[in-house]
Amino acid sequence: MSKQLSCSERTTTATTIDESLRPLLIHGLKGIEKESLRINRGGSISLSPHPAQLGAALTHPNITTDYSEALLELITPALSDGTEVLDSLTDLHKYVCANINDELLLAASMPVGDLRNPAIPIAEYGSSNVGRMKHIYRQGLSYRYGRCMQVIAGIHFNYSLPEAFWPQYQHSMKNVDDLRSFTTQAYMGMIRNLQRYGWLILYLFGSSPAVAKSFIDSRQSAHFRTLEKFDETSYYKPFATSLRMSQIGYFNPIQSTFHISFNSIEEYIRDLSRATTIPYLEYERIGTKAGNRYRQLNTHFLQIENEYYTSVRPKQPTQSGERPLQALGSRGIQYVEIRSVDVDVFEPTGIAIETMRFLEALSLLCLFQPNSGHDLKQHDEISNNALLVANRGRDPSLKLLDNRREVPLRQWALMLCEQMQEICEILDNGNADTPYTCALHQQIEKIRHPELTASARMLTAMRAQKMSITELVLQKSHEYTRYFRNAALDATIKRNFDLQIKASLAQQKQLEATDEIPFDQYLSNYFSQNTSARLLDEFRKPMQTTQAPARNGHVEAHSRRHFST
Repeated sequence: MSKQLSCSERTTTATTIDESLRPLLIHGLKGIEKESLRINRGGSISLSPHPAQLGAALTHPNITTDYSEALLELITPALSDGTEVLDSLTDLHKYVCANINDELLLAASMPVGDLRNPAIPIAEYGSSNVGRMKHIYRQGLSYRYGRCMQVIAGIHFNYSLPEAFWPQYQHSMKNVDDLRSFTTQAYMGMIRNLQRYGWLILYLFGSSPAVAKSFIDSRQSAHFRTLEKFDETSYYKPFATSLRMSQIGYFNPIQSTFHISFNSIEEYIRDLSRATTIPYLEYERIGTKAGNRYRQLNTHFLQIENEYYTSVRPKQPTQSGERPLQALGSRGIQYVEIRSVDVDVFEPTGIAIETMRFLEALSLLCLFQPNSGHDLKQHDEISNNALLVANRGRDPSLKLLDNRREVPLRQWALMLCEQMQEICEILDNGNADTPYTCALHQQIEKIRHPELTASARMLTAMRAQKMSITELVLQKSHEYTRYFRNAALDATIKRNFDLQIKASLAQQKQLEATDEIPFDQYLSNYFSQNTSARLLDEFRKPMQTTQAPARNGHVEAHSRRHFST
């Protein structure tokens, strides 16, 4: 366990949490969405369809695909116990690894092998209108950004406070607004702080300091000139933490030409709605159709709102045919999605329980810290800090900007950890093992000793074993896939998974059999929701006073898969 922070490293702005709120904090819901490429034993992306024995990707609530037919996405239910969330993710891995024949799950964020467009199959979702829309959207991403960028994998950490927390928190803040408005405003403040401190996630949990030469050849970016050659097939940056989150990774310079404000839900809906309605010349040149065949959904800056790349998103599960902005406008924010976590090469499931505990505590810190909004200069500061840490976060001389003031990364990181100590003690809830406090101290050690970070350990392992980045991640991919195949899956859990598979296949068939309108009309109806004034009017309506949903209903909604992405 780490020693306590020195007085010089302490901050004077630590938050003291109201006693009435403390018992409620331990019931926050957590969920994980984890992307994993199916690859063959040599490391190339699988060209085979999504396995039928894993169900229908369109309708399965826990096993689906992201961009590519080979890019699996495993979704846990939302639970208050982080250990149960990780157990659920482990069970999903066991089931998947038993049903992908001799293929492997890639144990890293950055893809390897042949990454040319023809080697990356776009996900298919059947002949229903919603399935066709999902495929065409991905086809549009291919034309806009290339397929290589789209198969970079990551982990999304979803978090929400228990519903009983919000009236008590509103009372303690002496706020008299509508409860839904108060909750949404508080979540937006949390998101702004998560953006402001998001560089810490990249430093601690970045696991992509190197990339394969095939990635460079396929991605094609001027920023590759800043990389150093590790060996004949690997390139890296000596102090990089997360090249996935750098300019050569999941980064879109075109989207930096417009600004999406997170200062309120109204501004967020307004700006994102505009981005999905304004045409962009380069995308107009691609065209919406070639003959009768769709190339993309439209020629706007964003085809749909989920095309917007951001490290944190406000989320509200969508209903059938509903757009994400419509859901936010109608019902406010239900949970927050942190999207900047790399797949941890040193963890079989890609994420450690300590990481989840730290992210939960950091989310609460970001909720309780004040944040009145970001102007454009602060927005640029946040973006630049994230890129600096992604590219050279372990550089001992690195300084970041905090409200135009230079701060050494180590000093700022330790200050934030100091502020999290009270929150971790609350979340420990009297547990003698102090799991949250121990998780915090583990991260403090990484701040004091950068060589303990996953990004540093990867480069150390590559040097010690004289391995390329491809060899390292393939070694781990073989190891973990073998581990999950050899691990017994509880018979009841397996039976439930089997039933889900059958149900998802039946549900997709039903969707395909009941579509009653032409696809063009379906798209027109879908996009007719995109009027920002209408969305804002919807949000401003008084919240209907209904009985609070049962806890199981909250879990189901939090983790429900929605079809619009």
